[in-house]
Amino acid sequence: MINICLCYFSLFLLLSLTLFLISIWLLALDLTCFIEYEVLMLNSSPVSMTILIDWMSTLFMSFVLFISSMVIFYSDEYMSGDLNINRFILLVVLFVLSMMLLIISPNLISILLGWDGLGLVSYCLVIYYQNIKSFNAGMITALTNRIGDVALLMAIAWMLNYGSWNYVFFLEEMKEDKYMMLISMLVILAAMTKSAQIPFSSWLPAAMAAPTPVSSLVHSSTLVTAGVYLLIRFNYSLNDNMMMALLFISSMTMFMSGLGANFEFDLKKIIALSTLSQLGLMMMILSLGGYKLAFFHLLTHALFKALLFMCAGNVIHSMANCQDIRFMGSLTYSMPLTCSFMNICNLALCGIPFLSGFYSKDLIAEVMSMGYVGVYIYMIFYISIGLTVSYSFRLVYYLFVGDLNFVSLVYLSDSGKVMLKGMGGLIFLVVIMGSALSWLMFDSLYVIVLPKMMKLMTLLMVMFGALVGALMSKFSLSSRNLSLENIAVSYYLGGMWNMPVLSTFGVNYMPVMLGNLYLNTLDQGWIEFYGSQNIYKHMTKTSIIMQFILSNNIKLFFMLMLMLFIFILV
Repeated sequence: MINICLCYFSLFLLLSLTLFLISIWLLALDLTCFIEYEVLMLNSSPVSMTILIDWMSTLFMSFVLFISSMVIFYSDEYMSGDLNINRFILLVVLFVLSMMLLIISPNLISILLGWDGLGLVSYCLVIYYQNIKSFNAGMITALTNRIGDVALLMAIAWMLNYGSWNYVFFLEEMKEDKYMMLISMLVILAAMTKSAQIPFSSWLPAAMAAPTPVSSLVHSSTLVTAGVYLLIRFNYSLNDNMMMALLFISSMTMFMSGLGANFEFDLKKIIALSTLSQLGLMMMILSLGGYKLAFFHLLTHALFKALLFMCAGNVIHSMANCQDIRFMGSLTYSMPLTCSFMNICNLALCGIPFLSGFYSKDLIAEVMSMGYVGVYIYMIFYISIGLTVSYSFRLVYYLFVGDLNFVSLVYLSDSGKVMLKGMGGLIFLVVIMGSALSWLMFDSLYVIVLPKMMKLMTLLMVMFGALVGALMSKFSLSSRNLSLENIAVSYYLGGMWNMPVLSTFGVNYMPVMLGNLYLNTLDQGWIEFYGSQNIYKHMTKTSIIMQFILSNNIKLFFMLMLMLFIFILV
């Protein structure tokens, strides 16, 4: 029997390397290639399938394929006990193909196909383990993403005004046009739902109900980055007011998720909130005009976040599916290689110098400091960077320091050879890809001159964040755990500012109440009183009279004859 994992692993890896070389070639020659095929003509608007091949799309596809090849290879062992592993792998492949379609489309209709494909397949993957929790998580994921799909459909309808759906050709020229402004607003709404910005954030941690390899793929390079990628493509058409609104929303998202991760105890949810924080960072620099920087961070983040999820999966796998970080501790002794990988990813996430995350994150911080931003944006940006380091160090403290708090008889080891090979394929790129991409993407040497204090601000916040993270998570009898001091505050901050409650009960409660009111007052009230019950009473009355007449007809006949006789006599 052919091993389906190895087949797709080899195919994706080969395609990834090919696309990477093509992207370098396109970047060197500054080429863009369009391939167009007309499907049908509708009211003199051609519906055509267009493929855009430039350095950005090929480089992004290369990264997505590389990460998915490693994830599929990793799944071979991680999902080995599953009876439906082939179905699982095919779902992952479908997911990747939907993302490919979205990346190469400069046309809103073909983008919608990929966009909807991502939404549908992500639902199938989130409910893969069939239980009530997965089902609820799948529903909130699918329904939130539907808002974005509807926004995109409306944008397609409005774009009919231009006689073509190939938005690439007239984004900048039509910037001040009222139709283009409306289309841009709809695209921003779609991107906010897909990339889980406030107020659509609650689905992202809920989607952790999916198997870990899926989380690794979904929350690094595919589903959640689709919104950022769409805005990178649409960035020319966004005016200042839209940019300002997006800047405020993304900064709040970044701050909220960083804060939430410091109070969370579920290993996968902490990493999911970390993804949300980085998405806020990408959106933030995008709304300040640095679309290339957003793309740069998107690529470097995809690498270390995929590996971080794979490490978490390995830990969960070894700990008999336990995800609570309070049960973990001193994993460095029993799982040294996994812990090394995880530490490197955590450091890359914090922006420690010369790892891949540093090149994009530090550059974003410096560009932001150099620009004209208000004190609010400046402060919240650096506080969010501090919070990132804080939850990373909290994770390190709970996982690698102290004693193991799990059951006594537990077998922890780096025995999963296939999983470790899959993770090893990514670790090399996590270390070197940041510098490699900065040489590739920026055609000239960038020098950002800032005062010493502003230049060192990032490193100071990293150190401060590490200190806060260590102090907050002290977990022994003698010390106070600051993150559990006030339960109400920690519940509010850790519960993403009540967003999961608002996006479930908040949207369900009123319609259900309205339905109940309608049922009581109309359906079983006035409609019943004047409708069915009333008709029933009238018909009952008339039928009783008729029945009385029919059952006493001979008596009545004699009565009438008697009355007639008396009448004649009188």
